[in-house]
Amino acid sequence: MRRKLLALLICALVLPLAAMAQVRQIPDGARRGNIVHVQGAMVEIDGRPMRLSASAQIRSRDNLIVVPMSLPPGTPVKYTLDGMGQIHRVWVLTAEEAAAPDKKPK
Repeated sequence: MRRKLLALLICALVLPLAAMAQVRQIPDGARRGNIVHVQGAMVEIDGRPMRLSASAQIRSRDNLIVVPMSLPPGTPVKYTLDGMGQIHRVWVLTAEEAAAPDKKPK
């Protein structure tokens, strides 16, 4: 019984650390901009109208998937485009990510 309790205690301590260790992987070539949801799959990035792809994902600061209409206007993001020039992935930037300079694509 003690071994089971000890194993449960270890799991309870290790799992939150493993969850915190997940680091967002924003590609070096991702573009930077400020996003505004217009309607449906239409957004504006830095005033330029763009369409979200059918499989687009928007990740919050906590790396959770969010819907476009939940974004406050002017939210700083990094994004990638698909082969048709539509927005494929979007990452809402934390204050630290927004302040950091962009990395050069490899």
